[in-house]
Amino acid sequence: MSIPDHTVRPSIARHGRFVAAIIIDSIGTGVFVPVSMLYFLATTPLTLVQVGAALTTAGLLALPAGPLVGGLVDRYGAKPVLQAANLAQALGFAGYLLVDQTWQIAIFAWLNSAGRAVSFSCYGVTVTALAAPGRRERWFGLLGSVRNLGYALGGLLSAVAVSFGIHGIYAGIVIVNALSYVTAFVLMRAVPNVRPEAGQDAAGGWGRVLQDRRYLSLVAHQLCFAISLFALNIAIPVYAVDVLGLPGWTAGMVFTLNTLMVGFGQGIVLGWLRGRIRSRVLVAGHACFAVGYLLFLTADHVAALALAVCVVLLGAGSYTFGEILGGPITSTVAAESAPDALRGRYLALNQLAVTVAGAVAPAALSGLLSTGAAAIWLTLVGVSVLGATLATTIGRVVPAARSRIGGV
Repeated sequence: MSIPDHTVRPSIARHGRFVAAIIIDSIGTGVFVPVSMLYFLATTPLTLVQVGAALTTAGLLALPAGPLVGGLVDRYGAKPVLQAANLAQALGFAGYLLVDQTWQIAIFAWLNSAGRAVSFSCYGVTVTALAAPGRRERWFGLLGSVRNLGYALGGLLSAVAVSFGIHGIYAGIVIVNALSYVTAFVLMRAVPNVRPEAGQDAAGGWGRVLQDRRYLSLVAHQLCFAISLFALNIAIPVYAVDVLGLPGWTAGMVFTLNTLMVGFGQGIVLGWLRGRIRSRVLVAGHACFAVGYLLFLTADHVAALALAVCVVLLGAGSYTFGEILGGPITSTVAAESAPDALRGRYLALNQLAVTVAGAVAPAALSGLLSTGAAAIWLTLVGVSVLGATLATTIGRVVPAARSRIGGV
């Protein structure tokens, strides 16, 4: 049974500027990420290795940013921290217009990476406050769909822009990104600041967070889920085109299928799942991931080109169902399992799992892929099995994971 639209629309009407800020952010990111390496190669004298080293260094240095600001969120609220992150990213992109050395790229890329990590840490705190209990899966699902479609639109715009091959086009993309974060900063001024009520117990700080074994099991589950999410950008397209030798458009079809399914199907699926126990849906999500990986492995043993393309697309569909089932629920459980007075720290720790997965996934997945099809896909099946096991565990020990979707 689907959830009536009126359960979500009034909240969106009240907090439209927050949704607009998310849309602007995602389109801007979607425009720049596909051409980031091309931009620096076209506008600086640096080599591919130098640019890659600068961006990797920036990403590693940004890892502590989310946890470090968790305490600030708990003390001052999510809004000012989120706005500061917007300004940091605006400055980072503006700095890209001036760079021509490796250390300069590292500094401004660090501002962007750190700002993004901080934004995602604040994001869950804000959504938890804006959405009433029982509606949070829909909110996280809605915003996830918005982000996904924004990334796709941004990617399409960047593809059109780069096709002209003009130096000014690259600069224009960076300027638009910088302005998008300034716009997001302005829009966020209308969003209520989320602060713990006076008298709530924040004693213990990070020590209390790190001693919460139930939440640590949830963070471990988040790490498994995040590793699977990064497979879409890192492993699947390379495997389809370079390993299987399928036409280049197959990778585009995989991304298109994923974007359309998440963008337009997530709300429908969440409506169907209303009343289901969250942890069981998470297990089903990992099962969908695993089926997708096994289908990718099967494609390596299919001789007919057309049939191999069909098997890969079926695998991508199953994989995307795993993302649809797990994404909003993982975010909701993480947010609702954190005490109000320490939610900033708790969600910063949870986001750190995603950031670590993003830092490790490129090297780990590409290394496995170079070893062979069985190595990468069976390893990812193992990650899914571990994720399903952890989902079952948190279903027993974390009250929010035992709850039903929609608060039924």
